[in-house]
Amino acid sequence: MPDRNEHYVADFDESGNVEIDRVKLSDRKSTLWLDAWRDLRRRPLFYVALAIVLVVSLMALFPTWFTEVDPRAADLSLSNAGPEDGHPLGFTRQGHDIYARVIWGARTSLLVGIITVLITATIGVPMGAIAGFFGGWLDSLLSRVGDIFFSLPYFLAAVVVMTVLSEYRNVLVISVAIGGFAWASLARILRAEVLQVKNQEFVQASTSLGRSRMGTLVRHVLPNSITPAIAFLTLALGAAIVAEATLSFLGIGLPTSIMSWGNDISQAQTTIRTAPMALVWPSLALTVTVLAFTILGELLRDALDPKARARR
Repeated sequence: MPDRNEHYVADFDESGNVEIDRVKLSDRKSTLWLDAWRDLRRRPLFYVALAIVLVVSLMALFPTWFTEVDPRAADLSLSNAGPEDGHPLGFTRQGHDIYARVIWGARTSLLVGIITVLITATIGVPMGAIAGFFGGWLDSLLSRVGDIFFSLPYFLAAVVVMTVLSEYRNVLVISVAIGGFAWASLARILRAEVLQVKNQEFVQASTSLGRSRMGTLVRHVLPNSITPAIAFLTLALGAAIVAEATLSFLGIGLPTSIMSWGNDISQAQTTIRTAPMALVWPSLALTVTVLAFTILGELLRDALDPKARARR
């Protein structure tokens, strides 16, 4: 009788490695910016907005690549004339080529937007970061200063500044008038982000290793808090372009000697019934550009937010 307690054991080949129930981890690198790029590249609107922004940037940097016509050349015999060979969009009331003015106007409008964003970041980033990281009386003081500027609509403040400085109207003055009052929103966003990051373990480790608090803020806290500010500044660039165009349309922005989409829209409003295309084309250029920056900013904001990515 065979022993009932005897068990059959299969031969085991020890030469091979058998892996059972092994958890396979992805070898892909994962950082905030890499994850954001992987999210953005799957969204068609990102490529559309990016293409428009690149084209407008090339128009601003190298306008002669797009037209060889002098945008300041005027021929009254062509006043409000329609499109013709070499002039695809027709002419303004003064006989200026509309296409050339749209191309060259991109430089001024985009320059105002970029300078405004730089001014906003220069004031808003230090104010928000210092207030959120150091706290105490310094946070209270900087927050109250931010509240004062936040309570003032930046566009209304820009109207007042440009009216007072009407004799000194130029790109820099209008940029300061807009950006000098638009930084409070950025400071609030960055302060809230710094308040979350400063309690992380790597910040405590940096402090325990002897690094100064300001050094910890600059080297560790700020780089890990700046992503919402980047998305905000992308949106703010489009808003600054709109603000410049609106101020110029109202006659208190840039002088008429400076080509911009806002000035061309303002000058074309008198002929909207007889020659509407002189108003339509710069308005269309302004709308498409601002829409592209707005879409790009919103997509960037969602891509840099892990919670927003998880909800999709």
